[in-house]
Amino acid sequence: MKKEVYILAIESSCDDTSAAVLKNDEVLSNVIANQEVHSKYGGVVPELASRAHQQNIVPVVQQAIERAGITKEQLSAIAFTRGPGLMGSLLVGTSFAKSLALGLNIPLIDVNHMQAHILAHFIKEEDCKIPPFPFICLTISGGHTQIVKITNHFEMEILGETIDDAVGEAYDKSAKILGLPYPGGPLVDKYAQQGNPKAYQFTQPKVGDLEFSFSGLKTQILYFIQKNVKENPNFIEENLYDICASIQYTIVEILMKKIKNAVKQTGIKDIAIAGGVSANSEIRKRLNEADKHWGWNTYIPKFQYTTDNAAMIAIAGYLKFLNKDYADISVAAKARLKVTE
Repeated sequence: MKKEVYILAIESSCDDTSAAVLKNDEVLSNVIANQEVHSKYGGVVPELASRAHQQNIVPVVQQAIERAGITKEQLSAIAFTRGPGLMGSLLVGTSFAKSLALGLNIPLIDVNHMQAHILAHFIKEEDCKIPPFPFICLTISGGHTQIVKITNHFEMEILGETIDDAVGEAYDKSAKILGLPYPGGPLVDKYAQQGNPKAYQFTQPKVGDLEFSFSGLKTQILYFIQKNVKENPNFIEENLYDICASIQYTIVEILMKKIKNAVKQTGIKDIAIAGGVSANSEIRKRLNEADKHWGWNTYIPKFQYTTDNAAMIAIAGYLKFLNKDYADISVAAKARLKVTE
């Protein structure tokens, strides 16, 4: 009889402390402690983030094990985020995972955070289909915008990526220009649903077929707002929904155009999305429409697996465990890590 594999995973790459327990490829628990402290600063403060991780990590791990209904002695391995991320935050998770693996005398597994976002698609869920190999994944988050070709679980190739800002930054910085609180991306999405996407036009950047650029768009939005507020001080309040809808329309148009180019170049019609921005309602809607229009098969993760969470780290850990791909205790956290590393 096949022995059950229980993986405890720890995710601490940015400002959320998360721990999850998987039984094989099924989630038993996925606990996330958010850090409220950053909202008043309008962005993540690394020093405050690592301090909050230190406070949260023990109770979060304990809760994950309790909710899973197992004991720590039943664990098969400990998986943790090695990078990319904020160095101070990564160190908290790395050190904790090492000491726990040593204490329990079980394997330690290091996970690439960006690979984990993609591998979240392999978590076994009743109503979710798993993409077949090879597939294309659009990885969109606060720090990354990439089109990645996935040949097998750990064979990935970047087909194109951003040459400056990530799409999540474009959302958050646009929100900041509009005076919305941090994180502003979800608010732009929320207000956009009530506005006219064609109210204002922003030009799309001229870059390579599979490359992205958002810094010019951000500057364009800034100048547009400044000009209009000068003419009418109430411009933002009176037109907030339309402004958000027009910004969102432009961003999603850019993303869809690049996916289309990737499909054309590779002939692959299985398309997945991953990362925090894949929670965006418009990109989800447009991808579902693409199924009908272009004959694509699209794979959209559940909301709880889009933002940073330990369940995605656990599934990557489980797949590495099956390959006996363990880490040495001397493994070090790495702030910069490519999806292919």
